[in-house]
Amino acid sequence: MDLRVAAYGVVTDDDDRILLARWIEGRKTAWTMPGGGLEDGEDPEDAVRRELIEETGFTIETSALLGIHSRVIPASRRVHRGHSGSPLHTIRIVYRAHVTGGQLRFETNGSTDKAGWFTLEEIAKLQRVKLVDIALGMAGIL
Repeated sequence: MDLRVAAYGVVTDDDDRILLARWIEGRKTAWTMPGGGLEDGEDPEDAVRRELIEETGFTIETSALLGIHSRVIPASRRVHRGHSGSPLHTIRIVYRAHVTGGQLRFETNGSTDKAGWFTLEEIAKLQRVKLVDIALGMAGIL
């Protein structure tokens, strides 16, 4: 079984909009929480700060650990091409965070290609990964 540990941020602005990033895998796209996998030996809070800069252009500070979500994805349901043929155990560490600087920009040559601020009503209409609803639930937003 493969293991992926990742850290994500629930970030809102003064208008109660939520920051999302658009995940891409080949032709498949879906909106997700900004964040991503930890590098070897990396602290999860450092990872979420690094990932937010990469995916959105914003620097952030975390204010609370919201929770940890664990999921096993059967090998037959994995999306990523070139995986080992094994199930994937994902452990997602979710933080509440706020912007401290930077400006919105899009990641290039990464796992996301866009980022943006969305209201809950707009999010309800988006093609999104389950993590969005899970993280917003952890934050008490949904």
